[in-house]
Amino acid sequence: MRKQILIVGGGTAGWLTAGYLAKRLGADLPGGVAITLVESHDIGVLGVGEGTFPTIRRTLATIGIDEADLVRRCGATFKQGAKFVNWRNVPGEGATDHYSHPFQVADSSGGLELLPYWLLGEGGTENWDEVSNPQKKAADARRAPKLPSHEDYVGPLNYAFHFDAIALAGLLREQGIANGVRHLIDTVTQVSLDADGAIDSVSTERNGSLTADLYVDCTGFRAELIGKAMNIPFRSCRDVLFCDRAVAAQLPYTGERDPIASYTISTAQQAGWTWDIGLDRRRGIGHVYSSDHTDDEAAERVLRGYLGAAGADAEVRRFKFDAGYRETNWHKNCVAVGLSSGFFEPLEATGIAFAEVSAGMIANLFPWGGDYETSARQFNLNLRRRYERALDFIKLHYCISERRDTEFWRDNVAAASIPDSLHEMLDRWRYRWPNELDIDAQIDIFTEPSWQYVLYGMGWKTDLSAKAGSLRYHEDARRAFAEVRRQADYAIANLPSNRDLVEYARSHRFGQRRAAA
Repeated sequence: MRKQILIVGGGTAGWLTAGYLAKRLGADLPGGVAITLVESHDIGVLGVGEGTFPTIRRTLATIGIDEADLVRRCGATFKQGAKFVNWRNVPGEGATDHYSHPFQVADSSGGLELLPYWLLGEGGTENWDEVSNPQKKAADARRAPKLPSHEDYVGPLNYAFHFDAIALAGLLREQGIANGVRHLIDTVTQVSLDADGAIDSVSTERNGSLTADLYVDCTGFRAELIGKAMNIPFRSCRDVLFCDRAVAAQLPYTGERDPIASYTISTAQQAGWTWDIGLDRRRGIGHVYSSDHTDDEAAERVLRGYLGAAGADAEVRRFKFDAGYRETNWHKNCVAVGLSSGFFEPLEATGIAFAEVSAGMIANLFPWGGDYETSARQFNLNLRRRYERALDFIKLHYCISERRDTEFWRDNVAAASIPDSLHEMLDRWRYRWPNELDIDAQIDIFTEPSWQYVLYGMGWKTDLSAKAGSLRYHEDARRAFAEVRRQADYAIANLPSNRDLVEYARSHRFGQRRAAA
């Protein structure tokens, strides 16, 4: 008899998991796993998270999504990282305050590590994000990361996507069904447990009792299976990350040819921050804030102030969340994926990334031989460590700020709000830069260049004076920095704009040998 997986809940997390597992576990093969997804029409898709990691390219390719279809059907645009504005200093105080976290890794220049030479001044007056790779300047110029002639999900600059999350869920649903997923539109009325505490069945209004070997909870913040039925606790991280609410709106472009930003633009505010995401026909803009440091009305005023006159009549949506995660996400025969597992805040787009990680681990650890506990232990340890490390990374954006203008920023830099693990890393980095000793590629969803971009973008000082005399390749480093500047100029001159590449994808597929749009 075929093994069975029942996914409860749709949306991006549910259908991404379904489509991915269908491919990885052979849902279309006689000996593969049969996958059923049940979702209710009564529960809408949250539809706020519109940013992703570069890992999404491999995930979508595995599922079978054509890149041009993604652009056409989901309003997708090309994201090359995040730009942070006013995170370091109070607006108007000091120099222009912005830095980027690009997806492109620093140029190693044939094995030479450039960061220490930049710390010693060999990169000139430019910031680390500008001298280490060409992507920052290319993204500032709103360039795309690839040419139309590049194949699907391939380009000279590393990239991810911005997209309409509701449209993406629909595209993933269509492809998931094509991959062999059985789709049921129904409402779950009860989750029954057996004597051992595992899920025995899921009752629905129309299809009666549904059973499976493995149940996947994609019911969002409601956590109908892992939380309500199985009582697995949720660990709040509000003592570290204070933001717990958001207000969001959509703003059309003023003209069809308006440029599309190649970043997620994150602008710090007095009690939180705003996101600004450019899709093909509109911008998605929202304000994430702490209800302990401001109120809903003031937060909406901040959002409308950012929108300006063009957004005076924009409809706003409100959201509440509690930053945190479950330390146990695979219990007995149930696995939580997506918001039912955990969520910090939209900063750095970790939501969909964690769904990708979870789907990948389920595929690798699926208990073909009935070894649920063995798989659960490894899954829980791995995912818990990933959450812990991502928590540190997100807190890094706040805790080394020089802002002291509001209680929100003063609380964020208070030592008591910083995890001990992050304190330890910051202590290391007073006299050496972040390297492979600090970052575990098997656990960290953010690589060491990501930590470096944020750390030094926020103005962190690493004192290399005691080590400076041992560094011998100064001239090589200067040549490497000059080469990065040359590459940036070449990218700006030769890559199409984000807008032009998006428009190209409306009528062509990628990989066709045509001139750049």
